[in-house]
Amino acid sequence: MDDWAAFTEAAGRPEPSVIRTRTGRISPEALVERLAAQGFRVVPKPGLEGFFEVADGPTAISATVEHWLGLFYVQQASTGVAAPLLDPKPGERVLDLCSAPGGKTTHAADLMGDTGCLVAGEISESRIRGLLGNVYRLGHPNIFVVSGDGRDFPEEASFDRVLVDAPCSGEGTLRRSGGKAPFQSKSFKGYVTGAQRGLLEKAIRVTRPGGTILYVTCTFAPEENEAVVDHALRTQPVELEPIEPPVPHARGLTSFGDTRYDSRLEGAVRIYPHHLDSEGLFIAKLTKLDDGSVADEGWWSAPPTFFATPGEQADDAVAADLVRAATDELTGRFGVPPEVFDDSSFILRGGRLWLHTLQEWPFPAWKEGPWRPISVGFRAVDFDSRGRARPTNDLLRWLGDALSNRVQTVTSEELQSLVAREPVGLSEDILGPVAIRHEGAVIGRGAATQDGLKSEIPKARAADLMRAFKQK
Repeated sequence: MDDWAAFTEAAGRPEPSVIRTRTGRISPEALVERLAAQGFRVVPKPGLEGFFEVADGPTAISATVEHWLGLFYVQQASTGVAAPLLDPKPGERVLDLCSAPGGKTTHAADLMGDTGCLVAGEISESRIRGLLGNVYRLGHPNIFVVSGDGRDFPEEASFDRVLVDAPCSGEGTLRRSGGKAPFQSKSFKGYVTGAQRGLLEKAIRVTRPGGTILYVTCTFAPEENEAVVDHALRTQPVELEPIEPPVPHARGLTSFGDTRYDSRLEGAVRIYPHHLDSEGLFIAKLTKLDDGSVADEGWWSAPPTFFATPGEQADDAVAADLVRAATDELTGRFGVPPEVFDDSSFILRGGRLWLHTLQEWPFPAWKEGPWRPISVGFRAVDFDSRGRARPTNDLLRWLGDALSNRVQTVTSEELQSLVAREPVGLSEDILGPVAIRHEGAVIGRGAATQDGLKSEIPKARAADLMRAFKQK
């Protein structure tokens, strides 16, 4: 420990709120301006691009329209170090073996410019729901969410970079309980260290030679950190890459008590609560050595137009017809320029179209086995009982300024009425689906009726938006 007094003082204090800009949707400067208009004062976190600490504000930062719109993600400062160290590039193949709730995952997707393919795996079905909520709210079209145990991940497809944000004893989260580390039984610690080794070894096997593996935990325990990486250095074809993040940190341990670790582990990083006024974190960066393995047969260069759910009856011809209907609706009725979709594609799954930017597809890896595909990109187009295409709220928010027709601008008072299921007046004489815009941002879908404009924002999402207004 580099400063025990500072550590204990920070551990006993509440953790400040920190946000990360969704840079694919808004610039950090524009976000600061929007939040300032709501009465928030945010200050940059040094060394973390696009991160801001909330210094003052009228309410919780998550209870804002800006958060609801997916313009930022509430994220601990220490976890913001991970994705830049993984350093994913646009167009690359990236795997996150333990992705929920999605902070590091969506940060990596942002750094990729929403291109390439980011496979986000998660074993917990309940945590997947939170992950999907964040992926859809932030609007990342390059994320492919799958369900399963990372240790069982298929090895037919290799990746440029793999993140292992491993389950752990969580000692680094002690600020959540007033400075007391969570109690974990000996049996749990035995299980978790075995899982950590298994996950890291799997990550190494599915990384291409020369590729990067980032091992991360939120615990201080050496047996879950240095010991796990030490074992990999002794048994796997990897080399540890020394890292020097642009934030305060301590070096990895080369010994603990009577235990000695590989001297190269000094190149790993420990972030304690006092370094960033945040949670604790351990990070080690590994490079896969050339062991003669090549595993690219699991990649397709062109994703399909139809991706069946269990029991679904359809084919590529049906999917192509639905894609044409959706495209005609968006370009004809809503005035979206066709070139907006040049770098994206639609795929049929579960009776709806999903929008994604995948140029490659690791689907053959999931033809058989314990892994289950969940979503590709985000939900884009539904079809009503008459078969008419209806763009989702997620898609309309993603399109934003590309919408030139059938856009209804509403005031804050009118938007509150809409989310309360009360119609408001129309600005033009039209009927049918429209996009609702508020303060320069597309909120979602509405319906122009004889009774006026009505909201078609799902009830749960509308309730969240109403709570944001009530906090003002």
